[in-house]
Amino acid sequence: EMASLEESFRKFAIYGDTKATGQEMNGKNWAKLCKDCKVTDGKSVTGTDVDIVFSKVKGKTARVINYEEFKKALEELAPKRFKDKSKEEAYEAICQLVAGKEPINVGVTKAKTVGAVERLTDTSKYTGSHKERFDESGKGKGKSGRENIVDTS
Repeated sequence: EMASLEESFRKFAIYGDTKATGQEMNGKNWAKLCKDCKVTDGKSVTGTDVDIVFSKVKGKTARVINYEEFKKALEELAPKRFKDKSKEEAYEAICQLVAGKEPINVGVTKAKTVGAVERLTDTSKYTGSHKERFDESGKGKGKSGRENIVDTS
């Protein structure tokens, strides 16, 4: 079970950061982990609690937590999230929430063309010099469509 918990830690640690090694996690990704894994429920555990616990477990000047501190942080949140369980049971339960999970990409923006954009990008309706930049199929001609290339043959 611990292996998949560590796996989740690494996945969230590198989320959104191309330079991250997965050895430590910043506050933003810790908050995301708590949200995605349903550690925060908005009632007993809020985003504020998550931030407070993060500040508590990290070093005074540190901006990140390592895996050991991460486990401590979960331990801190566990009794809050599972009030009716013993400390150990709560910790088990919170680990199960996190273990094997990976970051969810919520609201990944898809480009969609809306009315006006469609009209503006319809090359068949272009006039004048703009028309010269595209061939019949509407594909751009590149440089030859923009500049008069002198034929010196």
